[in-house]
Formats: sequence, C-alpha cells, structure tokens
Amino acid sequence: MAMSGGIDSSVAAVLLHNQGYEVVGMTMKTWDYASAGGSKKETGCCSLDSINDARGIAVEKGFPHYIIDIREEFGNHVINDFVDEYLAGRTPNPCVKCNTHIKWEALLKRADMLDCEFIATGHYANVREEGGRYVVSKGKDEWKDQSYVLWGVSQECLSRTMFPVGNFHKKEIRQMAMDMGFHELAQKNESYEICFIPDNDYRSFLKRRVDGIEEKLDGGDFISTSGKFLGKHKGYPFYTIGQRKGLEIAVGEPLYVIDIQPSNNVVILGSFEELKRQDMWVKSTNFIKLPALDQAIEAITRIRYKDPGTLSTLEQFGDYVKVSFHKPVSAVAPGQSAVFYDGDDVIGGGFIAKHAPNEINVLAS
Repeated sequence: MAMSGGIDSSVAAVLLHNQGYEVVGMTMKTWDYASAGGSKKETGCCSLDSINDARGIAVEKGFPHYIIDIREEFGNHVINDFVDEYLAGRTPNPCVKCNTHIKWEALLKRADMLDCEFIATGHYANVREEGGRYVVSKGKDEWKDQSYVLWGVSQECLSRTMFPVGNFHKKEIRQMAMDMGFHELAQKNESYEICFIPDNDYRSFLKRRVDGIEEKLDGGDFISTSGKFLGKHKGYPFYTIGQRKGLEIAVGEPLYVIDIQPSNNVVILGSFEELKRQDMWVKSTNFIKLPALDQAIEAITRIRYKDPGTLSTLEQFGDYVKVSFHKPVSAVAPGQSAVFYDGDDVIGGGFIAKHAPNEINVLAS
C-alpha cells in the first residue's frame, strides 16, 4: 500500500486491513525540498511529518511499514524532465511522468520482493478487467477523480493495482477517518501543489535549478500574431500557453500567450479567439481500454486536469494520434496530457506535441 501520510492513502490502508488483506505500508521518499532552497517549510508527501503519520497508522494497526528512497530515480526522470520541458517551451506534466515511470515501477519491484500480490494507492479512480484488458475509469467523486493522471500506467501494472477509495466521495473518506479515530488526519488540509514545489512557485524553482537562466533568457520579445513588437518578457520558460495574467503588457485589450518559441526567445501573444485550436497531435500514447487505435474513433478528450473534455475524432498516424475537435478548444499546451474517454472509462492518453513531424504531415495530407 503506497502511503503518503495523507488522508486518502491512510484510510485506504485501513480499509484493506479491515477487509482481511495482509497490508504492507510503503512510503516513497521522492524529494528533499530543503535541498532546493525553497522559502517555505517542507510539506506534502515527502515531509518528515507525513512519513511519521504513515508509519504511526501502520504501527497502530499492526502491519509493517517501509520507507523507500527513490530520490535519485525521481530526480533523473521527473525533475530533470520538468526543467527540460520548460526550457523546450512546453508545459510539463510531472504527476503523469511520476506515476508512469517511477511510483508504479518502484511499488511493483518492492511488491515482488515482499511476495505481495497487489499494489494499492489512494487515487480516486477505479480499475476492472474487461475483455482481457484492465480498464481505468473515473472515481465516484467527480471533483476528486484522478483518472486523468493514470493514462500512462501499463497493463501489467494495472493487472495488480487496487484503488480502495475509488468508489467513495471525499466527504465519506473524511468521515471514515474520524470514525477510525484519526481526528487530526481527517482535518488535514489537502495540497494541490507539485510535490517538489510546495511553495507553488515554479519560476523560482527553475531559477534555482538552472544557473544563469535569467541572464540567458531575460530580454526576449513579446510579438503579436501579426509580427508586431509588443515589449520585452522575462524569459520564455516562465510562460505557459493560455496565460493572461502576469504579462505586464497593456495594449487596450486582453492578450494571451499563443505560442512559445525557444529558438529565438520569443513569446507570441494574441486574442482569445487566436488561442483556439481545432486539432492537435499527441505523442507517446498509451492505450488502456483498446490494445491499439486501428481505426478512427470518437472520444471525449481532456487537455488538462480539470478540463470537462470535448468531443473529438481520434486517428492514428504513425506513432502519433491526430485529435480533431468537434468544436474549437482554447489553450492547448504542448507537454500537457491529452486523455481520451469513453464515458467514464479511459481509452488512453499521451502528451500534446508542439508540432507534427514532417513525415506525419505527409501521411495526413
């Protein structure tokens, strides 16, 4: 059982324990925030308090608890990718990278070492077997649903995965924690920040991680979609597609970030209408409900975590999927996840590409 010390994974562990499973608690140390020079107190799943909370519950219920240090793997795969994506003018999705390449692999490796049959997490999602496939679907609590960040998990991992809180609402989990006697835990505030940036200031994080980033990138141009010079920006990695606030540009009408061009340190600004897209390309796809996309299908496509989704047509071209929206969508950010749904089920997903490669353009023409 992956135990972060938070309410969801803690209640999930106790639920499994009460159902008669032999539970082994596992807390993953992914990040040491103090080493990053942040200004706020260390919080979240990697803090000492959270680790102690997880261990305390395991001790009280009488099942083993281990702490595994995966900071090196996390740094190599998640943090380095986070920095590289911003430097490439894209908006990274670290939770997806972590779930896909770090957490599940780390859990399965330890599960095999401990002769455990299943791994479990506190995600608000569900998994079931259907037609020889293991299918991820939305959690019962629509607001807390986390299926969006699980599109990259492999069939092998899903075949051994359990989501004990997937069929509950958050308020029910809080009440369970109270009933279990975990009163402080039940009242614990939730964090919606990236675990390695608990002060939620990714710009300062980039400055600390990349020597001289300000000197290298400060002074680039804001350019309109028509090519007009609008002013100077503070470095293209500090902006995201769709951003309106913090541009410090006044032209008498709202402007949004339309495109980011790292090669010449330019940020393109335009109107909300110019922000809209009718289609996009998706790379590094993983299909869950289907073994592959062998014909065009319709699906609801979500382009960010809280996006309600838009009806679209999906077509496979080489290693890429072309998504054609049935109505224009705004702020399609390269680097973010595009996740395809059939009702509540996750069909699959991938990362939004900045451009279609030339060979894909040929195939599509």
